[in-house]
Amino acid sequence: MVSPLSCQANPIVWGEIGSNGQHAFFQLLHQGGWLVPCDFIASAQSDHPLPGHQAPLMANFLAQSAALAFGKTEEEARAELEAAGVPAEQMAALLPHKVFAGNQPSTTIIMPRIDAYHLGLLLALYEHKVFVQGVIWGINSFDQWGVELGKQLAGRLLPALRGESDTEGLDQSTRALIAWCREYGDF
Repeated sequence: MVSPLSCQANPIVWGEIGSNGQHAFFQLLHQGGWLVPCDFIASAQSDHPLPGHQAPLMANFLAQSAALAFGKTEEEARAELEAAGVPAEQMAALLPHKVFAGNQPSTTIIMPRIDAYHLGLLLALYEHKVFVQGVIWGINSFDQWGVELGKQLAGRLLPALRGESDTEGLDQSTRALIAWCREYGDF
């Protein structure tokens, strides 16, 4: 008998190049209320060498993983605000926003450079990780019945997208999406 796992098992892959993701993704990781294990991946060598860019990018990269690991206590935040001469009433309002739990799980991976060899190593690492997680959870990570269902549905929808069959028997949402695609797409 197959039963659902008692824990969340699949990663969500998202991110942004350089420090662009700080105000969206990293804020969620720091104070979003969810424990999100994450991987930070960078290249020690820039693939587009622009003077003065790589060191600040790497500093931000290393700082985010350190911030997740160690956070900032209320005492540390209070000391910083006092040193900056922040008045007591303003300090009381700011203090809750300056405290970070730390102890957030993350992995920091630095490749020497981005090339086929090192990307292949990274891919092999993640393939192995998926396999090992599946063994631990007692599931076959490479048996994807949901993907199979999607493929079956796609086989029925492709002729409708191409105008080779009608959309009768499909749900209203899918019919409307197909109509929109037929009007604006190039099939």
